[in-house]
Amino acid sequence: MTSADPSAIEFLGSRRSHPPKLLSGPAPDRAQLEQLLTLAARVPDHGKLEPWRFIVMTRPALDRLKPLIHQAALDQGQDQAGADKAASAFDSPLIVAVVSSPVPSEKVPEWEQFLSAGAVCLGLLNAALAAGWGASWLTGLAALNPDFGRAHLGLKTDERIVGLVHIGTSRGAPPERPRPDVAAKTTYLA
Repeated sequence: MTSADPSAIEFLGSRRSHPPKLLSGPAPDRAQLEQLLTLAARVPDHGKLEPWRFIVMTRPALDRLKPLIHQAALDQGQDQAGADKAASAFDSPLIVAVVSSPVPSEKVPEWEQFLSAGAVCLGLLNAALAAGWGASWLTGLAALNPDFGRAHLGLKTDERIVGLVHIGTSRGAPPERPRPDVAAKTTYLA
């Protein structure tokens, strides 16, 4: 067994996501964000394919995209309240879209590459929280509507957004929520 890191165990045991409505500016600057992205990229990656990429949306980009996501929601048949909610997701100070960008491979199936991109989302979320930022990992219409991603975020046809990681300064303590009953979700085989 390698040496334990009690502070990391404590962090993981108490980490909580900060809903976007609790986030305000400032957001990480470019140097701070690059450090977070570097940490996020330290994920399991069978074959060293790096089957993911980042799209960083700063406040000017989010201001430009907000009415477009609102219209996309209306076009999908959502009512005004649903479209307003979809657009409000773009009120965060900074959003990083983590994109699954599969690489042709005979050894590593696409589903495993997708999981690597999901690990990047969690890595980015935890890096941001550990660095003292408020952050959350969400999806929403921008992630779930491939046409929106291709038209406005530059996604290729084989790419999809795995998560939108919202990062900023937290305006308050995030809510606690019930945690899973791990014993009920665990089977031991002998």
